[in-house]
Parts: sequence; structure tokens; C-alpha cells
Amino acid sequence: MSFDLPIGSLDEIEAIKRKNLPLTDAFRSIVLENRPLIDVRAPVEFEKGAFPGAVNLPLMTDEERRLIGIRYKEAGNAEAVALGKQLVGPHKQERVRAWADFINTHPDTWLYCFRGGQRSQIAQAWLEEAGIALPRLKGGYKAFRHFLMEESERISGEADTLIISGRTGTGKTLLIHRMENAVDLEALANHRGSSFGRHITPQPAQIDFEDRLAYALIRHEAAQHHHLVIEHESHNVGRLYIPKPVYDNFLEGGLIILTATMEERVDITFDEYVAHAMDEYRIMFPEQPERHWFDDANAGIDRIRRRLGDERFRQIKQLFAGAFAEQLRSGETEQHKPWIRMLLRDYYDPMYDYQIAKSPIPVLFRGNAGEVIDYVRSREDRH
Repeated sequence: MSFDLPIGSLDEIEAIKRKNLPLTDAFRSIVLENRPLIDVRAPVEFEKGAFPGAVNLPLMTDEERRLIGIRYKEAGNAEAVALGKQLVGPHKQERVRAWADFINTHPDTWLYCFRGGQRSQIAQAWLEEAGIALPRLKGGYKAFRHFLMEESERISGEADTLIISGRTGTGKTLLIHRMENAVDLEALANHRGSSFGRHITPQPAQIDFEDRLAYALIRHEAAQHHHLVIEHESHNVGRLYIPKPVYDNFLEGGLIILTATMEERVDITFDEYVAHAMDEYRIMFPEQPERHWFDDANAGIDRIRRRLGDERFRQIKQLFAGAFAEQLRSGETEQHKPWIRMLLRDYYDPMYDYQIAKSPIPVLFRGNAGEVIDYVRSREDRH
């Protein structure tokens, strides 16, 4: 249900409309000023997708919205209006108080509903009665979302994109974090972009990922960088996907191949898959974090059994189980490096070499981390 459900009497709603409460469509400033937003949609709508920095302080609960929607369909607008007043009216003060409390700590807040219609107008009017003037987004969620998607496509199409590629464990993400002109797609998607790339915390909703990406691209453009640096990704990052027009624009860039020795790659992968992962598990699972980590990592190996083949799969599983047993016995984790080395050599490397051989993207440069940074800086300096 995407219409703005009515609350109050018809006369009250018309009176609110005549007030000409402040509207704004300064959408770019929301992004660049990191402006907080009050989303007055119902929680079920908010969970499907919301903007960075938005807080859900709904005008109606999910159940209130559901009941009013049913009445609207069955008996029309006037009856829905009457039910809305009956259900929500008694909660007016507590909802105004919640909005006011947030505004007191975030005085630059704006608010929105789905289309910038009745719900956000009512919220504005109630706040005005409490002595608080607050703009609402013109066109609401729908208009701001449309702006973000258009800007993502435009900026990605106009950007001079440099795509950092390289075998697993070369430290592509570490390199991205050292560059001011980079956008970290994996961080936006909360995923490491591999079979073992899951974080304990879930990935955002698809819509949230797209909005985060749009915010990042708008801010990147505003910083006036001459190049957009991203990590080489497939269309999907975990269960999320980069919008096709944006992804196609990214593919118009040039590849930079990051290189590293096998020992460097083993160390980097060990830090990511074992050391840093264990830190996450200790926070999320203070009781038996090692066991939770083992179960998830073991499931990751199981997911790639087909590609490994039975013999390599069996060897890696044995190495992994032995390393974990030693970890439990002594607390030592270095024994995980042999199975990581085998995973890199026998699983990731052949897959990467095949994919890069097929890639139509031109290779601009190859080098280690220091050489790549120097190359990218030299390109920036030439502008």
C-alpha cells in the first residue's frame, strides 16, 4: 500500500493543506550536509528501505495503517479518515513528543512520508502546534529516491573510473581505504565479496544499499576528485546487486591489477578470515565465539565443494579441522595458514585467472600496493 493514509477529519485535513507548510526539494544538500531525517511512514515501509541518517518515528503503527487501509478499500476515503482519527488521535501527544525529542538533539532535521502528502503534512501541523517549524520533503520518499537513482547513473556515467583488481588476498580493500578518491562498494554492502565474505551482521536491504551508493557517489563528485576508484566486483556483492546502469558505467573504466607475493596474500587473507573475523565473533558471541566461527567458516568451505573437487575439498577440510583443534588446545591460530594457502592456490587463483582473461576491460597498470598508489596519484596530478 503506497498511498498516504488519512488521519483526522476531512475539514482538518483541508485546513492543514491550506496552511502551506514549508516544503523543500534541496535533496543534494541532504546528502552533502549529512542531514538527519524523520521518516513518518509505518515501520513495515521503513524496513523495506530508508535513507542514510533517517530515523523511523511513524505517524501510524503497522496495525493502524493496516486497519485504515482496509477501511479505505471497503468504505472509501471518508470512512478511512474517521477511523484514522479514532485510532491515531489518542496517541497524538506521545508521537509529537517523540518527534520533538529527536528534533531537540537534531535541530537541522527534515521529515518525509511516502509522497510528501497527508502523513508528513499532519506531522508538520502537529509540530507547528507545539511551536516547532520543520520542512518536509517535496514529493517525499519517492521523489528523493528518484533523485538518488538518477544521480547514481549520471555520476557513474561521467566518472573516470579506475577499477582495482587482483587475486584474492592482494589487499584490494586495504588499498581502497588508503585512497581519498575511492568508494568502498563492499563496505556499503557489508560484505567482503567472496565465498567467505559474510559478516556476522546482516547485509542491508537492497534499497538501502542503492541509497548508500548514491550518497557515496554524490559526495565523491562534490569532493571534485578526477577519478573514481572502486574495487573490481561482480554484479552481485553477496546477496545484493549493483544497479545495472551503474554497473555498466563502472565497466567502462580501466583495470589496475594489484599484485602481491603468495606469502603476503596468505597473511592478508589470514588476517581477514581468521584474526579479524574472530574479533567480530567475540563481540557477537561472547560465549564460545570460536565454535560459532568454526561452524560458519566450515559452511563456507562446504559451499565451494563442487568447484574444489572431492580430493582438494577433503584436504582443505582436514587441514581446517586440524588447525581448529590446535587453536582450541593452545590458542595458536598460525596453523590456519596452510589451508588458506591451498584455498588461494587451488580455488581462488584459477577462478580469477579465468575471469580476468575474459574481461573486456582494458588493463592500465600492474604493480604492488605502493606502485599502484603512485600510479593513481600521478593520474590525479595530471589533471
